Amino acid sequence: MTGSSLSIAALLTAAMSLSTATFAQPALPQADAARVEAHIKFLADDLLGGRDTGTPGYDIAARYVASQFAQIGVRPAGNNGSYFQDITFRRAYRDLDAASFIVHGPEGNEAFTFAEEFISGTPMASTTATVTAPLVFVGYGIESDWLNHHDYAGLDVEGKIVVTLSGQPESFPSEEGAHFSAEKRDAAISRGAVGMITLWTPLRERIRPFGTLSRDLHQPSVIALNRDGTVGDDVSSYKGGASLSLDAGEKLFELAGRSLDEVFATIDRGESPQGFEMPLSATIESASRHELITSPNVIGMIEGSDPVLKNQYVTFTAHLDHVGPADGGGNDIIHNGALDNAAGVAALLENARLLMALEERPRRSILFVIVTAEEKGLLGSQYFAENPTVPVQSMVANINLDMPLLLYPFNNLIAFGAQHSTMRDNLQRALGTMGLSLMDDPMPEEAIFVRSDHYRFVQQGIPAVMLATGYGSDDPARDGEAIWGDFFQNHYHQVSDSTDLEIDYEAGARFAQVNFIIGMDIANADERPRWNAGDFFGNEFGREYSQ
Repeated sequence: MTGSSLSIAALLTAAMSLSTATFAQPALPQADAARVEAHIKFLADDLLGGRDTGTPGYDIAARYVASQFAQIGVRPAGNNGSYFQDITFRRAYRDLDAASFIVHGPEGNEAFTFAEEFISGTPMASTTATVTAPLVFVGYGIESDWLNHHDYAGLDVEGKIVVTLSGQPESFPSEEGAHFSAEKRDAAISRGAVGMITLWTPLRERIRPFGTLSRDLHQPSVIALNRDGTVGDDVSSYKGGASLSLDAGEKLFELAGRSLDEVFATIDRGESPQGFEMPLSATIESASRHELITSPNVIGMIEGSDPVLKNQYVTFTAHLDHVGPADGGGNDIIHNGALDNAAGVAALLENARLLMALEERPRRSILFVIVTAEEKGLLGSQYFAENPTVPVQSMVANINLDMPLLLYPFNNLIAFGAQHSTMRDNLQRALGTMGLSLMDDPMPEEAIFVRSDHYRFVQQGIPAVMLATGYGSDDPARDGEAIWGDFFQNHYHQVSDSTDLEIDYEAGARFAQVNFIIGMDIANADERPRWNAGDFFGNEFGREYSQ
């Protein structure tokens, strides 16, 4: 044996062949379902009030995680020798009475109804926002040489409000398309637009009905502040925006003398809708109340055993926050977030315990980053990725644990984003040792690759995946696909995501075990993960790092 730790292959072989071994080999430590259960039940307890960012309940959860790290020997890796990376946020509460959307046309003014027909954004840079400008329809509002798609071609949007369709063409690769869809505001701003109106489409309505947005109207918006106290992504030229329901979008087009149904028919034929200047202008107004809050990421580290590779890090993430209490009604108003994401944090903590239980540490170091404000827009992970407590180039991979559905005995995993890098090889090798398989993204329409914390690492050029339980089940009576569908329909971001669900804690232990093995495989490999040749995300964000 060299100066590095026992190889992953030797460890796994030992774990699988103890019954026939003719000489002693160290066995892998095993995940404990009781520990996973204890973590979930504490983090999802009513005492924590739903772990909303900047609340005492979240702070209790953060200190619980730090305490667990300290008990098992994971070293602090936050700021000033602590486990914590404190972040200052601005929290903004929407003034529901101040929101208005008025269209000005040749026939006069048309006011739309808040919550039913439109929802405007919450001002973050100031307490009020007002914009009046001409309207220009820009199709999906996507500009991409890589996809050969140019919605702004021939259109002048300087000083105007762009009107875009939600989402992206169905012909786009789901993850690349989701990236460009998330960049629409930036694309509009770069071309001089002062506002943006987003129209719900039939596909968007099927995925998330416009009416469900009203559930979140009382929820505050949150944004991280820069060190000088300014809003993180403030662009002074951009004055505001709104989203319109299907019916409201149709009414807007009728006022412009056009048919939105014809636009949808064009899309159904596989064609791109053409943009045009609308003979209308609009006024969008909104207001908010602001306050400052702080909330920490929790960061711990296990130092690697190789004198050189220990300066590289395999990074595990999981978000600790959830959405807090409901706004009213009923005996139970707390969104406990048992599966979203107490389950992911519990698996991460058990993964850390297993890694600390090894006789020899993996060659590379392991960094655990439990983040705040994921539910507010991936803000905690964005802050860490832009202000890491280790050099950004030293992070070789990110494995994100978010909302594993521990409701059935899963026999495969989903690794969102695995196809973009050589991490897929690490995953398949590790899963194979446990008799598990890797399934492709079964819900590309949800664009999950850009909706969780791993994406902030991708944006820093770090290969990343998000791991969740797959649809396969060892119990024919508990169908994984049906359980996923039921959870999204009846429990996601609702008070019923609690420990009252029939959580399978043995599945939780299995999920922790496989993450432990994946982490070892990457940490012990001779080479760090690489973006695949020609991959869009690698080309867009990737960097060349030395070994």
